[in-house]
Amino acid sequence: MSLRNAVLRVAATASLLALLSACTPLLAVPPTASAPVPGVPATAAKVPPEANAAPIAPPDTLPVLAVATDDTALLAGEAAREFEQGKASWYGPRFNGRRTASGERYNMHALTAAHKTLPFGTVVRVRSLVNGKEVDVRITDRGPFSRGRVIDLSRAAAESIGMLGLGVKDVLLLVPESTPAVAAPPAPVGRARVIKRAPNLR
Repeated sequence: MSLRNAVLRVAATASLLALLSACTPLLAVPPTASAPVPGVPATAAKVPPEANAAPIAPPDTLPVLAVATDDTALLAGEAAREFEQGKASWYGPRFNGRRTASGERYNMHALTAAHKTLPFGTVVRVRSLVNGKEVDVRITDRGPFSRGRVIDLSRAAAESIGMLGLGVKDVLLLVPESTPAVAAPPAPVGRARVIKRAPNLR
């Protein structure tokens, strides 16, 4: 009788344990890290894609591209030297189409000029001493013949250095280094005064 009771007690205990285990809720399992990808280091897999992007330089540190520029110091392909300083004037419509001293027809829309002594075809840089503007002209005529003036510009050349309204402007003339030295034009010679003397009276 005691053996039978012991067997029944063990069976009841086992049934109770089975019932309790079935009713117990499953414990939450913390998420585990993803398995490593074969061939990829573990540290590389953890780096976000934004970290691999090239850094963007701020606008003020971006490289500046070099821009090729002409050498404006050259005149007809040579170094320029100062030649003469004085006043410039200009001539326009009244002379347009007339033949110049070089044989060319004067064109007031071309960048030409008249000078007293420079050889025809010489390229001269005219620099305004009023506003600093410059223009390169070609000598095709003779003049000016007014005292104190060193060059007569075409209308287009005068307009490019802003002297149409002024009429006359102080300028500096520059010529190519190889331009031969020319003699300054002779000063105008006035008429010789004739002095009449009274005859000697004895």
